[in-house]
Amino acid sequence: MSFAPTRRRLLTAGAMAGVALGLPSIVGAEAPLTPACHDGDAPTLAETEGPFFKPRSPERADLIEPGIKGRPIVLSGAVLDRACRPLAHALVDLWHADDNGDYDNAGFRLRGHVLTDADGRWRFRTIVPALYPGRTRHFHLKVQPAGARLLTTQLYFPDEPMNRRDGLFSSALTMRMDRAGEDLAGRFDFIVATR
Repeated sequence: MSFAPTRRRLLTAGAMAGVALGLPSIVGAEAPLTPACHDGDAPTLAETEGPFFKPRSPERADLIEPGIKGRPIVLSGAVLDRACRPLAHALVDLWHADDNGDYDNAGFRLRGHVLTDADGRWRFRTIVPALYPGRTRHFHLKVQPAGARLLTTQLYFPDEPMNRRDGLFSSALTMRMDRAGEDLAGRFDFIVATR
């Protein structure tokens, strides 16, 4: 399975994802894409964890529980070191708002973690989070390879109109968008410092 789609496929997928999310399409605009890993790359940009992190999330890849509403999305990628080598058994912890823009602070709804496989790959199935005052659509993540520093960051959607007004938004943390069957698909590869 190739994770290096052509430029045309990426631009087409980005436009389709915007339409699927009900976002306006900007003809000719090029969304920033997750950069390819090259030997010696700087680690993925860290961002604030925000006020809603909860430790000890359940280990699970599917966060869609009975009764959860929202557009399904599959998030995936890899955890790599600065030499682009995959990091197995790295912890990837995900949490985000629901389709009303609310976080579950009493339980673990839309919260979970996975460990990367032997090729450094991770995957979640969840829903597209809603906007809430002052914030664009985003996912919160913590990435912790064995023996390496913890990375806390956020991931963003391309072509989201609210990106321009969110003071935390960084184009370097924009996911590549595509489709996974009926679901949306977002991809991002984390580069982490291991020393």
